[in-house]
Amino acid sequence: MRVRDLVSEWQNKTDSPCTGRSYEVRLPIYDAAKVTALREIFPGLDEERILSDLVAAALDDLSSSFSYEPGDEIAGYDEHGNPMYADAGLAPRFQALARRYAREMGRK
Repeated sequence: MRVRDLVSEWQNKTDSPCTGRSYEVRLPIYDAAKVTALREIFPGLDEERILSDLVAAALDDLSSSFSYEPGDEIAGYDEHGNPMYADAGLAPRFQALARRYAREMGRK
């Protein structure tokens, strides 16, 4: 999900599964005021849902911003027969770790 998709998501009020683990954060005053304003604009949502959706969208945006770094492994070939190298940057490591922790959290 991207930040720009949140309003549509909130208007449709779809839910996604959440972990039982909670995270406590202290927000700067103006950011907390913005969350409260969003709660008023979307009365069917609570602050926890707004914050969790914002974190999810920010994490998706962040992971898509990781730059591609060509590795040594050939992942395939393009239409001209040139090798395409697997990404050796932060993205594959981040995705692998996220999948691992998601599996671990799902077992609890």
